[in-house]
Amino acid sequence: MSNRPSQRGAASLWAGLARVAPRYGAMILLVFVLFGLILLISGNDPIHSYRDIFVSTLGSTYGLSEVAVAMTPLLLTALAVALPSRIGLINVGGEGQLYMGACLATWGALTFGALPGWLLLPIMVLLGMIGGAAWAWIPGELRARGIVSETISTLLLNPVAPMIVAFFVFGYWHSPMDTNKTSIFSSSARLPTLFGTRISLGLILGLGLLAVFWFVMRSTRWGLEMRAIGWNHQAATLNGIPTRRYVVGVMCLAGAVAGLAGMALVSGYYGVLLANFSRGIGFMGFLVSWLAGGSPLGIVVTSFVVAIILTSGNLLQLTRDLPYSSINILLAMTLFVVLARPSFTRKRGAP
Repeated sequence: MSNRPSQRGAASLWAGLARVAPRYGAMILLVFVLFGLILLISGNDPIHSYRDIFVSTLGSTYGLSEVAVAMTPLLLTALAVALPSRIGLINVGGEGQLYMGACLATWGALTFGALPGWLLLPIMVLLGMIGGAAWAWIPGELRARGIVSETISTLLLNPVAPMIVAFFVFGYWHSPMDTNKTSIFSSSARLPTLFGTRISLGLILGLGLLAVFWFVMRSTRWGLEMRAIGWNHQAATLNGIPTRRYVVGVMCLAGAVAGLAGMALVSGYYGVLLANFSRGIGFMGFLVSWLAGGSPLGIVVTSFVVAIILTSGNLLQLTRDLPYSSINILLAMTLFVVLARPSFTRKRGAP
């Protein structure tokens, strides 16, 4: 009897994967077909280009590990978008929240660098989440009070956060040898890596949080109330659900997850804080979440595909003489397919 809930959960997980895999597969295939046409028009062989991409990323242990490294912040920033979407909120501020999380985590690394790793790393995780949550609290509170849409406020706050980071890096924290970055973190401030690769513990944290998100939305009262708010905000309020508290709380949770992504980047990947360390990771996380429809399984699949695209950018420059901007074209096409998602997800027989 005790195994039945877990068996039902596993069966539901596999059923969900079987249901969403064809849909996401069709969208991803369309993206690569469209990009292949552009490669063909530009005088490049799409078959050989795709072969180079997949052999270099999926054809070796090193290539797979680099895909996993690129995938880690995408998982977290996509979750930071998916979480508010369940109550009808659009969080476009993952980039700014990521920067603020990295900023506060760096303060912890530079201030308490002499502490042992088992103590320092949890402090940095907590500080990173606080930084992202505080940055997301502003648009959450403004939305809860009916002052301004969270879509606008999160978007407008994005360029402010890198300026704050630059202020601290250039003004107070910069390395004696380079004003564009901080001093190298102590070994105790670095996230552990897995299996002798550059994959950090942040990947496990991202997958774990997605699993928690799936469980909460499926099996808890909080998940039920969040879905109710997303379905009909006014009806949820009339039925006694504290919608204002959920708006602020969920936005802060989303910001905390994005802040954790920033902490994972500076601690697990760079080992320093650079003035402009993110290459639009927050916006790519938004793209991943929307392509996945906010589904935890979809986020894992699409973040893996986007990570392959990002990892292969330099390779296309070397082997096919394509500019790195071609990767931006591929991502833009992915966005167009995201916007056309209803045509893929519409049930058969629906008008």
